[in-house]
Amino acid sequence: MKAKVYLVGAGPGDPGLITVQGRACIQKADVIIYDYLASPALLKYAHKSAELIYVGKKGGDHTLSQDQINALIVEKAKSGGIICRLKGGDPYIFGRGGEEAEVLFKAGISFEIVPGVTSAIAAAAYAGIPLTHRKLTSTLAFVTGHEDPAKEETGINWSSLATGIGTLVFFMGVKNLPNITKSLIDHGKPPDTPVALIRWGTTPHQQTVSGTLETIVEKARAAGLKAPAIIVVGDVVNLRPSLKWFENRPLLGKRIVVTRARRQASDLVGLLSDQGADCFEYPTIKIIPPKDPEPLKQAVENLAAYDWIVFTSVNGVIYFFEQLFAAGKDVRALGRLQTAAIGPATAGRLLEFGLTSDIVPETYRAESVVEAFGKVKLKGKKILLPRAAEARPILPKALKKMGAAVDEIPAYETLKAIENKEDLLQKLKDNHIDLITFTSSSTVKNFKALLPAENFTKLIQGVTIASIGPITSDTAKELGFDVHITAESYTIPGLVEAILQYYQKD
Repeated sequence: MKAKVYLVGAGPGDPGLITVQGRACIQKADVIIYDYLASPALLKYAHKSAELIYVGKKGGDHTLSQDQINALIVEKAKSGGIICRLKGGDPYIFGRGGEEAEVLFKAGISFEIVPGVTSAIAAAAYAGIPLTHRKLTSTLAFVTGHEDPAKEETGINWSSLATGIGTLVFFMGVKNLPNITKSLIDHGKPPDTPVALIRWGTTPHQQTVSGTLETIVEKARAAGLKAPAIIVVGDVVNLRPSLKWFENRPLLGKRIVVTRARRQASDLVGLLSDQGADCFEYPTIKIIPPKDPEPLKQAVENLAAYDWIVFTSVNGVIYFFEQLFAAGKDVRALGRLQTAAIGPATAGRLLEFGLTSDIVPETYRAESVVEAFGKVKLKGKKILLPRAAEARPILPKALKKMGAAVDEIPAYETLKAIENKEDLLQKLKDNHIDLITFTSSSTVKNFKALLPAENFTKLIQGVTIASIGPITSDTAKELGFDVHITAESYTIPGLVEAILQYYQKD
């Protein structure tokens, strides 16, 4: 296959800001060569066989020099296939994309440029600073801040910048901040001109320090602000107090571990991320079909024998319908059966398959289903209960006491997952975790099993524990966790709401 190289702008840090075209290039690439400032979250779009090569450069610590990166791109392209060169921000805005494109042209290699959202625009917007404003300025300049102050001659026309441009945005200028502010003042910019430094813009770790040309150096030093950051100079910075929005989110910068199975984690991760959290997915459980699928197959074949189906989880719904469809049947096979579901999430998933639950209990636990069935005549009725292989026995026992015949069928199994264990342990050792979420007793048990017993107390010291409900909380307490948050509504939105309330009290 003839080679093609895509020079793709990965955007400023928030993985949601990559373009549709940029994501498509990642998805079809055979080789991805990516930078330090390109969000690692974007790599999840790569196909499993793609070769991933990190060539990051930060603060003088270069994995490869630019010449070596150029040679690597050409080398991979000559081997054929699709190469995605993933660069932070936009390839052509201080991204050296122009140099890489020139090398490809000289080598006779086909290439395309996929623009990205530059950090100058995005970080400023996330900090509440519009770079242009009709009442304040109609001129804007992007400037490199990486010039060596020891150079005999500067390549920057400081006089024109200081007196002729309304808003200035400096890239890579933190180390040279004293020289930048002095040069602007010396060439006519008023010392009280507003300035903002934005570090890790658009990410959960965004940090903004504001001041003036006269005060910003000391303020940045006091805040310990380091690269990567952009510098915004101009009257538009004064709009930040009223226009900032991103940094107002209640969970901004909170580092939260999600232990839920990867297949189900996206809802929780999405809701927490929307509130500003930095989420780490460390699934402690894995959901798989039952070892012996025959009982569920037989139950599906004999649906006509049942009066009720009770679903106790979204997983139960998913795996039941997978078997139903595998048997060549569809929802019409359930036409005469009545259904019950624990909680709105389970009922909602059932509705996606065209079924409305006849019973949805007020609270989301097995005991509430039992209570809800108290008004139903179950004597002589036959109930199908497709659920986890090792579920709590409360529900089937109670239904049998009411006179029902219950077929408790394993629809899926929950296994222990140990993905990225060492990475998790290192984050705990380094105190890089603020909160851990548990969404079931099995997530608690498996998480505890991952931690060395002799270091358990030390590893979780200072870490907030959040649980989806009282049963999960009881399991956590029995295993030695201090539970700080227990959701009153035993759902994912309920858990997120409880976490928000906890931090808002602080």
